[in-house]
Amino acid sequence: MSKRIIKNFDKKCLRKYCSRVSYSTTTTVTATEESSCPHIQQVNAKPYSEIPGPKPVPFLGNTWRLLPVIGQYDISDVAKLSQRFYDQYGKIVKLSGLVGRPDLLFVYDADEIEKVYRNEGPTPFRPSMPCLVKYKSEIRKEFFGELAGVVGVHGEPWKAFRTKVQRPILQIQTVKKYITPIEEVTNYFIERMLEMKDENNEMPGDFDNEIHKWSLECIGRVSLDTRLGCLDPNLPTDSEPQKIINAAKYALRNVAILELKFPFWRYFPTTVWKNYVKNMDYFIEICMKHIDAAMERLKSKSVTNENDLSLVERILASEPDPKTAYILALDLILVGIDTISMAVCSILYQLATRPNEQEKLYQELKKILPDPNTPLTASLLNEMVYLKAFVKEVLRMYSTVIGNGRTLQEDTVIQGYHVPKGIQVVFPTLVTGSMSEFVSEPEKFMPERWMKQSATKYKLHPYASLPYGHGARMCLGRRFADLEIQVLLAKLIRSYKLEYNHEPLEYKVTFMYAPEGELRFKMTPRDC
Repeated sequence: MSKRIIKNFDKKCLRKYCSRVSYSTTTTVTATEESSCPHIQQVNAKPYSEIPGPKPVPFLGNTWRLLPVIGQYDISDVAKLSQRFYDQYGKIVKLSGLVGRPDLLFVYDADEIEKVYRNEGPTPFRPSMPCLVKYKSEIRKEFFGELAGVVGVHGEPWKAFRTKVQRPILQIQTVKKYITPIEEVTNYFIERMLEMKDENNEMPGDFDNEIHKWSLECIGRVSLDTRLGCLDPNLPTDSEPQKIINAAKYALRNVAILELKFPFWRYFPTTVWKNYVKNMDYFIEICMKHIDAAMERLKSKSVTNENDLSLVERILASEPDPKTAYILALDLILVGIDTISMAVCSILYQLATRPNEQEKLYQELKKILPDPNTPLTASLLNEMVYLKAFVKEVLRMYSTVIGNGRTLQEDTVIQGYHVPKGIQVVFPTLVTGSMSEFVSEPEKFMPERWMKQSATKYKLHPYASLPYGHGARMCLGRRFADLEIQVLLAKLIRSYKLEYNHEPLEYKVTFMYAPEGELRFKMTPRDC
């Protein structure tokens, strides 16, 4: 075994991190011990300045590469840019010299990603949406105050808020309570799909917006215990539900533009920033009307069994300040609408273009639900192993969230380089989930790789594909998102065959990574 000699090193530090019993002034450390000891790694690490990446130029840094006309990177397709960085520079890439923001460090190594996650403290800093941070902490400080929520919030304020809401929102019992309400919303949505069909039995060109309406209706049912009326067939284009969708879309889909392409809003109010604030203000105004109405209904509601308490009621029962429930509902609606909708668009597109896999799913559903009208239960959903595996495989190959990340809270060694505190590390899950080093035959679409009986056949690094993130900052609403997706697929594919008979769609990034274009799915009733 190779050895390194480290002279005059802090003995106390070595004892703490490497569990050595005694040391002399010159200490011999094995390679195994070195790899597990962050302080020894830092002694031997290469300097941060040597990390490869595009070189910044004087004054403009690398920001010019992201600008229209003169720039060479198209941030409207961040997924391709992320792959390009890996192809050109390797497993670690530094994008420095960005106006008004720290460096971005792209890491394409699942082992290193695991190390960063495992070494993070109790308040991990996720570098998400600084524009939302500014909006909550400055523009609308009088509204949010000390309860800024979980989205775009960091440190102790994030920890304090999440502690208040995570128990009720992550309890399996709470999630199970919403199976029937979400099924009711979904059954009505499928009826609406039948009404939308044209003479070719196809969905309209704006079907993705209809999915957004279904998503908002489900989120309203979960977060507010109410039906918002999003699926009303006579809903006008200027209706409040549609305006909520439009405002949330604008706020989320302009994040990349605000953060990378035109970051000058940090110094003066640009047009994009003004529109961002306007849409966020409207979003809060309309949502608060529904939230206030829901709170009033809950006051007069009598509950005899604690298990019957809804998500909002559970929070109100333990938190005297109703604003905690307000802020949580706003966060769930803001982030949930586009995230769940785009995931569903992608999953349905993959089902419609993969007839063999769709048939396998149908056969599973037919076995579990001989009668398609059987109400769904937690036990029935648990049996749908291929359904869940299919969703995971879609999110591996076409991850709706193209990457996760952390802002380092202390100096760290990554890929042998010393990375200082404050650097924003990006984990491009869309790329790492398709690397043969971490996933067997990554180019093949194989839902079976996620099923227990096949687990030993395929290599699948647990940190290669993390569509919901990981650890303490994992998506708080993931259980509800999974439930909504599973219920829709179960009810739709059990009774209808889905096809897509047009030119293939290309995946692009808005806020999410999803197929771009008209989702004109053909919907044909099955012979049950």
